[in-house]
Amino acid sequence: MKTMEGKKVLITGGLGFIGSNLASKCVQLGAKVTIFDCLDPRSGGNLFNITKISDSIQVSYHNILDFDQVSQVVPEKDIIFSCASSTSHAFSMREPWIDSDVNSKGVINLLEAVRRFNPKAKFIHLGTSTQLGKLSYQPADEKHPEFPTDIYSANKSVSEKYTLIYSKAFNIRSTVIRLSNVFGPKASIHSSEFTFNNYFIGLALQGKDITVYGEGRQTRNVLYVDDAVSAMVLAAQSEESTGEVFFAVGDEHFSVSEIAEATVKYLGKGKVIYTDWPIGKKATDIGDAILSNKKIKKTLGWSPKINLESGLVQTKEYYENCLKEYLR
Repeated sequence: MKTMEGKKVLITGGLGFIGSNLASKCVQLGAKVTIFDCLDPRSGGNLFNITKISDSIQVSYHNILDFDQVSQVVPEKDIIFSCASSTSHAFSMREPWIDSDVNSKGVINLLEAVRRFNPKAKFIHLGTSTQLGKLSYQPADEKHPEFPTDIYSANKSVSEKYTLIYSKAFNIRSTVIRLSNVFGPKASIHSSEFTFNNYFIGLALQGKDITVYGEGRQTRNVLYVDDAVSAMVLAAQSEESTGEVFFAVGDEHFSVSEIAEATVKYLGKGKVIYTDWPIGKKATDIGDAILSNKKIKKTLGWSPKINLESGLVQTKEYYENCLKEYLR
């Protein structure tokens, strides 16, 4: 990654898990960072996430659904990272209107503000591997068809398409980075509403049982948060990324049971128990999810540096002294 000295960076959802880690990296690289976040409890924002950089950034406590407020922060920014979202798959099925507003309309607000007030900005939008739904071939790449199985994934797919449309139709320098099961420090570990592997971490840190449905054989890709951040920064610094979609995913794939067992092993607490699938839960499960990261490696020179074991150890070290801040 190159220096970001003097670059003006806007991060929506910057108080959340990925956004706050990204903010720290941008500050480290010399950027002038503005965070835009409404601290929606359904999205995992946490003020403790920015404790160490609070004196080096600006924070705007507003909602991406407010176009006027979005329009105030977009001008003059060199790079805009679109990290704000309603992140729960389960919540999206209970409250589809809210999910659609945040994950679709909110992104339109950002893109339209860029088009009107700052068309030269670089725009990086976060997508998700679950946009694909059940895979028809593996490893799946960026050309795989998308048939999402829940509202959250469907809206993330739609907002990705908005991003690409604005890139082509209005010459906006946009890129989509699709992530998969990112874990690590500053994650929301207190609720199953967020990424399953971070919830596993939260349970283990409390010495509680980790429940795996069935035999937990379905494969998943996991990615340590520092690797996710490096993919986003590299995309922002590259002109070759404009108009493109990339899977930023790990090199290795693990079964859900392997992830659970590794979490208990390397965090040194908790226990894995196996139980039958709850009624209706299996219907939205996508089965195996083996993904390819060849495109981002070839185009941006990115590759993941931190494996599951090392990532879990570093995650444990982070939460040891501040666990109470993430269990509220």
